[in-house]
Amino acid sequence: MSSPVSAPEELSDGSSGTVHVSCTVPTSAEHVWEVLITRPGTEALLGPGVTLGSKGEPWHSDDGQHGVVRSYHPLEQLRVSWHGAQDDPPSLVDLHLVPDGQSTRIDLAHERLGHGEDADGLRRRWEGALDRLAQAVTT
Repeated sequence: MSSPVSAPEELSDGSSGTVHVSCTVPTSAEHVWEVLITRPGTEALLGPGVTLGSKGEPWHSDDGQHGVVRSYHPLEQLRVSWHGAQDDPPSLVDLHLVPDGQSTRIDLAHERLGHGEDADGLRRRWEGALDRLAQAVTT
């Protein structure tokens, strides 16, 4: 039997300095948002130990990733700055929830990648993050 969650898919090749991934989950945007803003949801997306505050507040992962909440629009969008490691330059992670009938498409773009950043590695990272988030909202 196949999973009700569609696999994350690549939406671009990252050559423009942006990595795009997306998946669709068989539940409402309201439910996805409710899970996303809990500790298990934010950890699924951004890493262990992460809790999110309001716009302008910093976030930190136990594995060294960190940033600041840049945009917080309930049921629609979450945007955070993202540093993969302490001295990495900032980039942006922009997550959108798009209602699609009885389902919700989760679109994620990691923007402003610098030269030399591993777009393939980041794509795999975000595919895994969307998979973990999808599992959290469907269990």
